[in-house]
Amino acid sequence: MLIEIFSDVVCPWCYIGKRRLERALAEFTHRDGVELLYRSFELDPTTPKDSELSLDEMLAAKYGRSLTEARAMNQRVSDLAAEAGLRFDLARAHPANTFDAHRLLHHALAQGRQAELTEQLLRAYFTEGARLADHRVLADLAAEVGLDRDTAAAVLAGQNYADAVRADLALARSFGATGVPFFVFDRRYGVSGAQDVGVFAQVLERAWSDREGSDREGSDREPDPVTAGEARTDEARTDEARTDEARTDDSCSPTR
Repeated sequence: MLIEIFSDVVCPWCYIGKRRLERALAEFTHRDGVELLYRSFELDPTTPKDSELSLDEMLAAKYGRSLTEARAMNQRVSDLAAEAGLRFDLARAHPANTFDAHRLLHHALAQGRQAELTEQLLRAYFTEGARLADHRVLADLAAEVGLDRDTAAAVLAGQNYADAVRADLALARSFGATGVPFFVFDRRYGVSGAQDVGVFAQVLERAWSDREGSDREGSDREPDPVTAGEARTDEARTDEARTDEARTDDSCSPTR
């Protein structure tokens, strides 16, 4: 079973959702039959590479809140991250343009190191305040997960995998993903947001059961494409009328 995970490496809910899915997978009987594929999603393509804004300042500007209110929002996310076993230090983090980081993740996928680099980038950004638009920082992080640093630097210096990133972004739109994290299970079910471990467990069981049912019937047809209306399971259905502010409850929404 393939789980495609649309996420951005500067999205706190993507990190929290990643951990919650991993917890569900740890208890899933068929874990060895599950493949995870991370796909690119840019929350804000207009973010400059060299921003000095803090996350508090960015959040305050995005939602029209005071810095005090923005700090409280970030603290709430940090507390939920701690419940998932993560340590956030959002005071050290700065918004970053992530297009090059996503290109590097596609390079890591080609080298069999995508999962490791995804974890490394998330940890470095949310825990250590790493500047994820800085090519030297990205190359160092790639080397830390076993990738050749010089090759990673060469990838970043050019335009390698830019088309692959854009293809992921187009795929996300075709699936109806309006925020991240967004999880697509075997192109049959989609889960929007960092849902509880129990929700992921239910979807895993349902998707696996459907897969086995198709095998028993001898069907070789491709799964139905995921669309905006079909993508979300009953347990994880989102209210499309929610405001961007409300979406901070379990997902990050793009800056418009």
